[in-house]
Amino acid sequence: MTDNDELLSIRAAELYYEDDKTQDEIGTILRLTRWKVGRLIAQAKANGFIRIEIVHPRARRLGLERQLRENTRLSDAVVVSTAGVVDEHDLQRRIAQAAADYLTALRPVPRTLGISWGRTLYDISVQLGHGWATGVHVVQINGGVSLNSQPGTAAATAVSIAQKGAGQFTLLPSPAILERVQTKQALAADRSVAAVLQLGATASAYLFSAGQADEGSAHVASGYLTPAQIDDLVQNGAVGDIVGRFISRTGQIVDPALDERTFGIPLEQLRRAKTAIAVIGGQRKHAIAQAVVGSGLCTVLITDEDTARALLAREP
Repeated sequence: MTDNDELLSIRAAELYYEDDKTQDEIGTILRLTRWKVGRLIAQAKANGFIRIEIVHPRARRLGLERQLRENTRLSDAVVVSTAGVVDEHDLQRRIAQAAADYLTALRPVPRTLGISWGRTLYDISVQLGHGWATGVHVVQINGGVSLNSQPGTAAATAVSIAQKGAGQFTLLPSPAILERVQTKQALAADRSVAAVLQLGATASAYLFSAGQADEGSAHVASGYLTPAQIDDLVQNGAVGDIVGRFISRTGQIVDPALDERTFGIPLEQLRRAKTAIAVIGGQRKHAIAQAVVGSGLCTVLITDEDTARALLAREP
């Protein structure tokens, strides 16, 4: 392409995309044939002079989704746009809405849906519409009874998702982390609690998020761990937690003693699952997202475009 053709292609693209001129009108303005105008616009796109961005809270980045499917072990991916995002809360709402949309469109509809708890899952429960499913059975897969005076969202999340899906719910009546291993073992041996764990272990699909390993962790807000304990976990290699279990960049448990006191299904259950949907986004969760995807803890990832690019940048 000559310099003259390049300038013409830019001018034609400006008139077409910014001034809403038809190709016939552009031809009259630039004294070119309609065919020449069409070729110039096509050349502008091919040479990267044109960038089309769909700005809407529910817009998706299909190219990044395709790259994730092709370059990772994921069977599916949803990547939301960050265009026009106001703040971190706005981004989390977009991701939660995308997760709600994905769950609503999921086929076959999961008969039993195992879910974790936390701010992201609660946001998803709010965004889900009534009638997203019919007869779904929602079961908690890790303990979520709050240890402090703040009201917990674990039960409310499961109840909301189930009721909006015209189904039933089964709660796991346990803290996420017990003080002693013996207490956890005794609780797990209870017949009614064991039945919940068994139901969670045989769920047809899982929906969960991830927590970052810093003072913003939901475990700190819920009273399970102190900021100092989180710092110790980070020193041992923790990048975040999945269903209450803190893992390293390679997806390994970083503190076996703490993990022994953590109540819920084991991580291997997620690795074996046919449908395990992880909803993880935001800059603070890049590392845990990489750990989850890289170690096969999910089959589907719902995230934002910056996190997606960070994941792809680490792929060989």
